Amino acid sequence: MEEVYINVDYEKLTQNLLDIRQDKWYWGSGQPNNGSGSPKLGEEDCGHIRVQLQDWNDLSCSRSSERRLPPELLVAALLCLGLLSVSLLIGLIGLSVHYHVSVSFLAEEKRVCGQKTTCPDGWTKFCWSCYFLSTERGSWTKGREDCRTRGADLVVIHSAEEQTFISTFINKNTWIGLNDTDKEGTWEWVDGTPLTVTYWGSNEPNNGNGGIFLANEDCVEISTGWSSEWNDLSCEASRQWICEKPAQP
Repeated sequence: MEEVYINVDYEKLTQNLLDIRQDKWYWGSGQPNNGSGSPKLGEEDCGHIRVQLQDWNDLSCSRSSERRLPPELLVAALLCLGLLSVSLLIGLIGLSVHYHVSVSFLAEEKRVCGQKTTCPDGWTKFCWSCYFLSTERGSWTKGREDCRTRGADLVVIHSAEEQTFISTFINKNTWIGLNDTDKEGTWEWVDGTPLTVTYWGSNEPNNGNGGIFLANEDCVEISTGWSSEWNDLSCEASRQWICEKPAQP
């Protein structure tokens, strides 16, 4: 905001005052004063609005020094501009990282998984496997039973590339084929293979931290988001699931 000139002719200001309603005027205290006769100020024949005081003042028509932003508004404007610049920079960095990860992931998939294979309709291919993301939710056991009816099983993650693929594939926390139901603390995949790579979240697995209101946390979900970390929780919790089976030549 800035102080704004209004078209007021000082020589006419004093005319016919008795014929004008007083509440139509918004002169500041002691205004108009035509510079109080000061030779330095000269004739004050124009009027302007003083934004901070919300009143009028007469001044020389050639003066422009007061037509500027108040300091506090200038600081606020610069601060907003700075915050906007930072937000745009963060957004561009995030977009660049996402693009780099996507391109690198596709290049690695092409390098490692050069063999041509196919998957049934409704399934998504990565390397030598096909993946199916359920649209319903249920317990870990229900998810595994559903996968088996499809000639598959809950997903087994054996590489960083597959972990990255799964993290881009899901949109909700999702069951994977990892559990320690046979022996507490001994984690195994549904295909019997041992755990070789892990992506546990901070302080996980914790088996519910021994909470008396929490059941044993013997099954594993993968969370959504950038980290897509693993978390152990009760096998009876309701989650969607991912099935995996070999791709066909």
